Amino acid sequence: MNRKFKGIIPPVSSTFDASGNIDNTALQSVADFLIGKGVSGLFYLGTGGEFSQMTTRQRMALTEAAVAAVNHRVPVLIGVGSPSTDTAVQLAKQAEAAGADAVVAINPYYWKVGSRNLDDYFQRIAGSVHLPVIIYNFPDLTGQDLSPEVVKRLVLQNENIVGIKDTIDSVGHLRTMINTVKAVRPDFSVFCGYDDHLLNTLLLGGDGAITASTNFAPELSVAIYNAFLADDLATAAMLNKKLLQLPAIYSLETPFVSLIKYAMTCIGLPVNTYCLPPILDASAAAKEKVRELLSAQGILKF
Repeated sequence: MNRKFKGIIPPVSSTFDASGNIDNTALQSVADFLIGKGVSGLFYLGTGGEFSQMTTRQRMALTEAAVAAVNHRVPVLIGVGSPSTDTAVQLAKQAEAAGADAVVAINPYYWKVGSRNLDDYFQRIAGSVHLPVIIYNFPDLTGQDLSPEVVKRLVLQNENIVGIKDTIDSVGHLRTMINTVKAVRPDFSVFCGYDDHLLNTLLLGGDGAITASTNFAPELSVAIYNAFLADDLATAAMLNKKLLQLPAIYSLETPFVSLIKYAMTCIGLPVNTYCLPPILDASAAAKEKVRELLSAQGILKF
């Protein structure tokens, strides 16, 4: 039986030392911190996990390290998407062998892929494992939106496609995704990928969030989710006002990955802000703005 995924699942920032090697000690500390804050799972090798700059071997090594660090405390989701279907299948099989609980597959990027090719890509990934598969839609980076009708088609073709991370800044897209796909698969999980839409997603009948701010402020999203479940919308709305300020970080650098790691250091996590090239260390001005933002929301600790 396919597992139902819901709640707050951080897209965990990959941890490296100053030479670009995986920092397993930091990886363990981050996993312990996030699990201690009550998250519902951990998603490794997403966009902020820098999968696009990593070799297949590096991705496999981080998968094994992540599964070991989490040690069955929460579900582990592993990103396996690739421009190459063969590579994506290889990564999915390795994630299953390593003990992951699900794989997350972004659609092939660089090419815009026609429906026949797109169907084959997801069918090969889903058919290669017994694990649940979560689709990752991020049209700003892939150049191709996975519309609700496309996702519905993929879900009907593949029983183990069980959810989507819909990283698109549109309430309308989320609403239509929820209504369209849940109409044919009521247990299908819809996660927003932008912090701004967590409460909207829940109110529309969605299932949670996979958002970058949960790397350094997981307690905010977790508390909003728990308040919603308790039908305490006043508390959810109050906390949401704070959460809505955090996406300002994303516009300070392009890409913003190094600033997420910097924000993690600002709350005391022992991570190096090093990112794999072409992502450079954030500017001093951007870091200062991050500190100001975290301070204004009562998150800054160091």
